[in-house]
Amino acid sequence: MEFEFFMAMIPPTITAQEHKIVIRNGKPFYYDPPELMAARQKLTNHLASHRPLTGCVDGPIELTTTWCFHTEDSRLDGTLKTTKPDTDNLNKLLKDCMTQLGFWNDDAQVCREIIEKYWVKTSPSGIFVRIRQL
Repeated sequence: MEFEFFMAMIPPTITAQEHKIVIRNGKPFYYDPPELMAARQKLTNHLASHRPLTGCVDGPIELTTTWCFHTEDSRLDGTLKTTKPDTDNLNKLLKDCMTQLGFWNDDAQVCREIIEKYWVKTSPSGIFVRIRQL
């Protein structure tokens, strides 16, 4: 099984790693700041219409993501983005949302990842996703 889709959007730049911590009664309490909750909701809303019609993908999975960030500066269209956020942090939030929506049973099934990030001028910004059952 293999399927792919493109979500035209301004990709979120806040990542799942940006949890906040407060101490309550001497114990750490983790919470998501409003910006992270908004990014999670944005990804969930865009992903919802792309859920596999046949249900969860079983077994090992290869996940390819291409993050396209709009730029207005002198960079050439399609230039690799070498600034933050890091690719692994970008994909963590995306995979969490995909797990919640039932793309697969557990994101531990993703055993191969190809993650790219580019600057784009003429193409729409967004996220290209390909899921391939291995």
